[in-house]
Amino acid sequence: MLGGADFGAGLWELGARGPRGAAVREHTHRAMAPVWEANHVWLIFVFVVCWTAYPTAFASIASTLTVPLFIAAIGVILRGASYAFRTGDPGGREASALSLMLSLSSVLTPFALGAAAGGIASGRVPVGNAAGDAFSSWVNPTSLLVGTLAVASAAYTAAIYLAADARREGLDDLAETFRKRALISGALVGTIAICGPLVLHEDARPLYDGLTSGAGLVAGLVSGIAGVATLALVYRGRFEPARASAALAVAAIVAGWGLAQEPSFLPGLTLQEAAAGDATLVAIAVSVGFGLLILLPSLALLFRLVLSGRFDPGRELQDVPARTARSPAPAIPLAATAGLGAAVTLLFEGWLLGIGVALMLLGAVLAFLLFAAPEEETR
Repeated sequence: MLGGADFGAGLWELGARGPRGAAVREHTHRAMAPVWEANHVWLIFVFVVCWTAYPTAFASIASTLTVPLFIAAIGVILRGASYAFRTGDPGGREASALSLMLSLSSVLTPFALGAAAGGIASGRVPVGNAAGDAFSSWVNPTSLLVGTLAVASAAYTAAIYLAADARREGLDDLAETFRKRALISGALVGTIAICGPLVLHEDARPLYDGLTSGAGLVAGLVSGIAGVATLALVYRGRFEPARASAALAVAAIVAGWGLAQEPSFLPGLTLQEAAAGDATLVAIAVSVGFGLLILLPSLALLFRLVLSGRFDPGRELQDVPARTARSPAPAIPLAATAGLGAAVTLLFEGWLLGIGVALMLLGAVLAFLLFAAPEEETR
């Protein structure tokens, strides 16, 4: 959801020493502390949907890739612990140890998840319980490539987000520091992405063919264009639009992977063959629709408060500008759309049920846009 920025922020604390390093550590913690755990919502979402909607594939992936998934889980736990303990304002050795723990976990987790994805993408996870090799399935050229790209991309997006936050808080020196880091890490990501096809050509030829033709190629081009645009925006100090273009670049390359593998999920198993029964898929679709009605508005409100500076240090209630009351009018079609979708979903079956789920998803998106819209200040 954050394009890996929550991991990359911890990476930038690695090696931050002295008074300047203390400012970097404080800024990264302050910027990511309110939102880092929101990313776990999507991690849980992916796991739950995968094991219920695609049980055979999930069992094969989880059993063969136990080691990297375990490493990623340890990294998530250590990262959460470091954020939690740092709220107590530790000093001295404790602060240094927590910062080191955050940095290492922020490298381990994206690398392990990327290595696992590389094992799946290169066809090293066969169907069956622990049917693949426990180590070569994720210690191979493609996995190392994807894992390294994941770490570098996380550092890149984090530098952009942190530069934008520093600019908003009036910390121009820190904004310039992270601008330079974004340019350097962006160039590194671009280099890895350009060299990546050479590795895939030799190690994962089906994936290479999918990424260099058809929809996979289109997604790759979108990612490349978005990446170049992001570098240009960062160079000019336009960090806010760079947030969106950086997220698009990451999302496009992930989409390209899926499109390149389509219709295969695992070797010898298509996406349709891996799917659970219709009743299970319908239940999942309905559950996701209802869940997003709650989740998306909540996330929109959280990010609006963060990006508007409500959680900035020293921001007291009296410092918050007065806001004009929102008109209830936009909420009426939103509630009507969501309510109609929920009613249709609960009362009907077949294609009408699909329409009901679609209406709920539309209501969730409208709610996200409504809550994410900035409030107008009164004068």
